[in-house]
Amino acid sequence: MARDHRPSRHRARVIAATVTALTVGGTALAEAPASAAGKPKGHDVSSHQKNVDWQSAKAKGAQFVYVKATESHTYRNPYFSQQYNGARGAGIIRGAYHFALPNKSSGTAQAAHFVRNGGAWRGDGWTLPPALDIEYNPYGKNKCYGLTKAKMVSWIKAFSDETKRQTGRRPVIYTTTHWWNTCTGSSRAFGANHSLWLARYDSATAGALPAGWSFWTFWQYDNSGSLPGDQNLFNGSTAQLKKLARG
Repeated sequence: MARDHRPSRHRARVIAATVTALTVGGTALAEAPASAAGKPKGHDVSSHQKNVDWQSAKAKGAQFVYVKATESHTYRNPYFSQQYNGARGAGIIRGAYHFALPNKSSGTAQAAHFVRNGGAWRGDGWTLPPALDIEYNPYGKNKCYGLTKAKMVSWIKAFSDETKRQTGRRPVIYTTTHWWNTCTGSSRAFGANHSLWLARYDSATAGALPAGWSFWTFWQYDNSGSLPGDQNLFNGSTAQLKKLARG
């Protein structure tokens, strides 16, 4: 995800591959994987991006954005309203995400904090499902936050269940293949009813997926580009993107 108050980002990187520029009306947008031609383009932001120029993002081709709302059970993005509502005002489909710290409190508590502070969902055609960002620990060496594989799966399930109870939607899960397979023991418990938001950089393809998923819904392919924050793609048409937002 886009950096905010966290000191660093931990990324799974792979060997760089050939990329090509996506274009709209002949204007280059950003360097993106060659396999991504024609897929809706978007990004994700946090407090690191501060007040975003949403009209500029729209003009550069942004069709969707995920905005960081919360982290753990206390943090709230101070720029959330400008980013979330500003994207909607510019005609960009937007959603909110939560950065998980499973060693700090329960999945239920963090989901409740998220929903209270931006993670709510409504079927207005402009709101993507809430998203859970669960990945490498940015605050310590223990990438699995000190949880066993079984406890990590239980934590994610608790977060998902509470999000579903409060919003009616299962969260999109953002992760990397390596982290997921390492820290959940290659759990297949979520692929059937949770959309995958995959992080994989410097690659012409999304590559191997986490256990349980046969395709990705969103792909974060770079942490910089023409749009503010991280660069993303949606694995479908614009009509399918709108359908996902409608529920």
